Amino acid sequence: MTNLTRLTLLAAVSTSLFAPPIPSPLSLMPWPKELTAQPGFVAITGNFSVSITGPGAGDERVQKAMPRLAARLARQTGIPIPAVSPVSDKDAVLVIVVGEAGHSGAQKLGDNERYSLTAADNHIKLDADTPLGTLRGIETLLQLVRQTPNAPGFSIPNVVIHDEPRFAWRGLSFDVSRHFMPVDVVKRTLDGLAAVKLNVLHWHLSDDEGFRVESMKYPKLQELGSDGMYYTQAEIRDVLAYAANRGIRVVPEFDMPGHSTSWLAAYPELGSGQGPFHVIHEHQEEPTSVMDPTQEWTYEFLDRFIEEMAELFPDEYFHVGGDEVSPKKWLGSPRIRAFMQEHKMANAAALQAYFSKRVLDIVTKHGKHMVGWDEILNPDLPKTTVIHSWRGQQSLWSAAKEGYQGILSAGYYLDLSYPASYHYSIDPMRAPALPTGGPVTKNGPVPGTPADLTAEQSKLILGGEAATWEELASVEMMDARLWPRLAAIAERLWSPESTTDVASMYRRLDATSKWLEWLGMNHRSNLSLMRQRLAGPYPQQPLDVLASLVEPTKGYSRHAQLYGIFSPLNRLSFSIPYESDVARNFSNSVDEYLAAPKDRRNGADLRSRMADWAKAAKDVRPMLENQSVLTENLPVADGVAKLCQAGQDALTYLEGNNSAPVGWKQKASTSIEPVVNKRIGDLLIQIASGVQKLVEAVPGK
Repeated sequence: MTNLTRLTLLAAVSTSLFAPPIPSPLSLMPWPKELTAQPGFVAITGNFSVSITGPGAGDERVQKAMPRLAARLARQTGIPIPAVSPVSDKDAVLVIVVGEAGHSGAQKLGDNERYSLTAADNHIKLDADTPLGTLRGIETLLQLVRQTPNAPGFSIPNVVIHDEPRFAWRGLSFDVSRHFMPVDVVKRTLDGLAAVKLNVLHWHLSDDEGFRVESMKYPKLQELGSDGMYYTQAEIRDVLAYAANRGIRVVPEFDMPGHSTSWLAAYPELGSGQGPFHVIHEHQEEPTSVMDPTQEWTYEFLDRFIEEMAELFPDEYFHVGGDEVSPKKWLGSPRIRAFMQEHKMANAAALQAYFSKRVLDIVTKHGKHMVGWDEILNPDLPKTTVIHSWRGQQSLWSAAKEGYQGILSAGYYLDLSYPASYHYSIDPMRAPALPTGGPVTKNGPVPGTPADLTAEQSKLILGGEAATWEELASVEMMDARLWPRLAAIAERLWSPESTTDVASMYRRLDATSKWLEWLGMNHRSNLSLMRQRLAGPYPQQPLDVLASLVEPTKGYSRHAQLYGIFSPLNRLSFSIPYESDVARNFSNSVDEYLAAPKDRRNGADLRSRMADWAKAAKDVRPMLENQSVLTENLPVADGVAKLCQAGQDALTYLEGNNSAPVGWKQKASTSIEPVVNKRIGDLLIQIASGVQKLVEAVPGK
């Protein structure tokens, strides 16, 4: 047994005006596998102390977690932590028992993350099988910190928690190629991933718009393929260590043979067509530059490159992309067609399968498991390949039926602006329930049906990854792209399948969003600053009110406006959350009112809200008229004014003070029809559906 490691987090008892508001009941996210709440609490006082024991007590990850635990406790409570000193086990408020020493080398898929947490009798015990489980338990412990109910100070409620993840692979596909994200953004993202128990950063490091890693063997990749925006190998190692200390694996992706323009800008001899090639700065509908899979030089190059990157990135998995390969350059080349004919390849898919198998041999040679997007799936591909499904769950399940391991990203694309409830409904083992706000696939599977897989095939589903593609995201809005919706996806991948209550999810998501800002995420504060920039000399409050009622358009509709990687992303649609809490709460309140229309208090509350919104729509007009970047949003203000008028009139008629005039309902419906589920520029007015329900509830034709 190792020597006991004991740390004391000494603190002065105080209250704080800046403590994060964690409401009761408990707001944990992801929700644990088993939780029992009990009366009482463990106070966080000046005697708060930690003792670490067990075979894994000396693990570097556990040791380095202690200063972070102290700093975050101090930030969450306002209690200063001035020193660290040894204490005996019997004096410790928090006892951490690490049952096993961590294995040597990099973290692996399927490493044990189980932990138990008990708070009772003024003591807390965190018991984990491994150092990794200890890290997960610490995150739960920090989420439990709250102001003590009906008493001064802060505490942790008495609970008994037994927890472990449902899926072993829970990640984020993080694109830094379209818009480069500096190291501090990557590290902040890793902090957020760890906080919600995600354990994989899938780092998308090359695409048509940029090659983002320093290569010593092929330096022109960063010199000609990055516009000067790339990570040095020293920076990569720093990020890898940062991730490892938080229990996060980093899987690199270098996209090939498509999405490879930045490769070809540096080494045009890799390309299928004639150059010159250059890094893509403007949006294009279809990527066309592809590597040449018929020449041995391509594989010699990739062999040396993958060897270098395999040494740099310690994870056992290596992602090679393989998505959206345009066949035009291949089929348009007489030389490549001759190669296909000679090797009896019927089509471009067969040629891509040939390329994928050659690359798989290289990746395997250098000690890695190959991961690729679902286009690489081919009967000739060895079963050691992991299939990453972005085109739908059917491709994930088809791969499992054929014996391939798989990861799901379909339904978890955060850049498409869908609400948290949509992502929350997507389960790797079930067809989507297609809730309001999500895309509907005409020929999709029956909603809610489980995957038609055997028990052995089900084991091949490793988990899932959220994805965020950065055509339309800059550094200042990156956190807002991820949070808080990513926390809902994290819960879907960690918590039991039965954890599906959407109302509970939103209540806890709101608390988690605030808690994440205390951790360092800026998903709310940065958007406010962006709107301050738009408002200029005008009061910001009316713009903030207007912004709270709208959302960006959904899906890929905004991409059609041909943004490039150097285009200004400074319109109103970029400075608002991807989901309007105000609109969702308004819609829920309308439902409650219509279910009990005689409750005048509900009606008065709805009327008051709409009066405030109508005033803001009026007050914001001078700003919209005179701030050039905002002028396009005048129709949005007009739409809000019409909706509020129609909604207030509907309340009057529903309350029976006056009967609706003949034809009013038709006129009101016609008035609001242009803004109900209709895009106005890049925006949707999301209070429209609630107003529409009020209008439709008015008796008469």
